[in-house]
Amino acid sequence: MLGCVSYRMHSYGGRIVGKDMMMGSDAVAFGVKLARPDVIFAYPITPQTHIIETLSEIAPSWGGRFVNVESEFSAIASCFGAVAAGSRAFTATSSHGLLLMHEVLHWFVGARMPLVLVNANRAIGSPWNIWADQSDSLAQRDTGWLQIYCETCQEALDTIIQAYYVSERLLLPVMVMIDGFILSHTMEEVEIHEQEKVDRFLPSYKAQFKLDIDDPRSFGNATLPDDYYRFRKAIQRDFTRSFEVLEDCHRRFEETIGTRYDLIETYHCEDAEAIFLVSGAMTGTTRVAVDMMREKGMKVGLIRLRVFRPFPKKALQKVIKRDQSVIVLNRALSYGAQGTLSQELRATFYNATERPDIYDVIISLGGKEVFPETLLQVFEKVKANPAFRDDMIWL
Repeated sequence: MLGCVSYRMHSYGGRIVGKDMMMGSDAVAFGVKLARPDVIFAYPITPQTHIIETLSEIAPSWGGRFVNVESEFSAIASCFGAVAAGSRAFTATSSHGLLLMHEVLHWFVGARMPLVLVNANRAIGSPWNIWADQSDSLAQRDTGWLQIYCETCQEALDTIIQAYYVSERLLLPVMVMIDGFILSHTMEEVEIHEQEKVDRFLPSYKAQFKLDIDDPRSFGNATLPDDYYRFRKAIQRDFTRSFEVLEDCHRRFEETIGTRYDLIETYHCEDAEAIFLVSGAMTGTTRVAVDMMREKGMKVGLIRLRVFRPFPKKALQKVIKRDQSVIVLNRALSYGAQGTLSQELRATFYNATERPDIYDVIISLGGKEVFPETLLQVFEKVKANPAFRDDMIWL
């Protein structure tokens, strides 16, 4: 694939526009190219490696600099320094690489640093596992990063561009998720947008605050409790405001590029008796399962959770009705509690006057295969025994 990328870059003089077949990893790389960060710091880890391999070849085409550092911790720490100096930066990782970054993830939020990080979802060891679930990224849900989960390679490319728009307006970092192997190593037709259009949507980054010897300041210095409390309150305030920024982002992206995205996606929910809630690339399988069940006369629907942080509480409450059951397909588990998405959804409806039945399904941990027939079994199991809403369903 790298040879293919090199050939395309040579043939088009570094400027690729239009549709092309490419892996999800390369779609991410070309999304980064369109966003034109000044510097990329990264360390290889399966299944993210193709992203940074491609970027190492194409970064000079827009004047960017690629630096292969010695670890994921070094990658995120180097990004901190670059952003503090006023640069637009990028990094990518996966699984234990993301866990190694954990300490600095918090520092980015507290120092109000804009950054886009792509995580190729992969299970956490032990035992070692290179297949996809969402344990790595959902374990970071309380760090203060916005989180967006992609279904397709095209969405991965588009979301990189949108993530910079949102991050630089909120001064908060954004984590973009693609499923390891399912998206990162699968080829789809992807449209590479015209650079001029992307530049209209995402202008060059001009840092509001940066390190400057003529205007000294620090990022993340020591503070007393009252100021620390005030800073945290401001972060929560801007997370609440992030819904407005995301809506503005989606509207402007549609006007400029022509594609509409939203916090959630709904499919056959209006008359559904049961709705599957899912995120990431498993959405495609679930959509096929919904069609299959609809053909059998079963009234089922689908909600794809695209934006996980901030959690789209109002959007979900608007779609889900009291007389509907929600079957949550969790690909991460909070041990001793329940599936991570189930926790979030139950909290969303805790104070609502009309609460749906919520079923907590643990599925596809470690990349365990899921077929449309698997989801039919889930639906039939829930329908046959409503008491499952008080327990976990393992498949």
